Amino acid sequence: MTHTVHPYAHRLGIIRDWKSRWFGTSKLAYRTNLKIDTTIREYLKKRLRGFYVNSIQISRNANVLKLTIQTSRPGMVIGRNGEESTKLLADIKKSLKKLKLGEDMPEIVLDVEEVRSPESHAAIVAYMIAEGLEKRMPHRRVMKQTVEKVMANRDVKGVRIRISGRLGGADMARAEQLRKGRVPLQTLRSDIDYASEYAMIPQGKLGIKVWIYRGEIFDK
Repeated sequence: MTHTVHPYAHRLGIIRDWKSRWFGTSKLAYRTNLKIDTTIREYLKKRLRGFYVNSIQISRNANVLKLTIQTSRPGMVIGRNGEESTKLLADIKKSLKKLKLGEDMPEIVLDVEEVRSPESHAAIVAYMIAEGLEKRMPHRRVMKQTVEKVMANRDVKGVRIRISGRLGGADMARAEQLRKGRVPLQTLRSDIDYASEYAMIPQGKLGIKVWIYRGEIFDK
């Protein structure tokens, strides 16, 4: 029997690193740290929807929590003269105050990184598809155009897109997928980027899944 696993988690410790890295924190603070990380991620997922965010990295030591946001449009996150990033940092601290951490409240440092080739990152591609579907574009055209755009990138060796839900406003939900190139999910050295997203249409939610294969990674 086959067993479906998350392509990112499947490669942790082999070619992938953890998205949250803690250094010098006590074992007793594990529960608090996990609660802080989860609250930040949940808040930013809602707040930064539409900002073309690829990933949110958290690294912390005993006192400082460094938050790195990777996006293809850093100007939207930073704003003019850094106004938006200052406001975002204040809102994150505000959401953490609800946890009533007291002395456990960490010092937060915000860093924004630019993603150079957005078409080779699954999270950004998934949102581009969601944006097209929310503009009432036909799902087959959106899938075809996106696949061509992704495969035009020389870093990409293969792509697979799956959309499920009430496609085209149909009464019965179904799933459709489009694939081009190779996507070897079971090869642990293959650099596969995966992301899931949703699109809100009048009939409800459409689920979007994107797999992008960017070649193989070998130890130096």
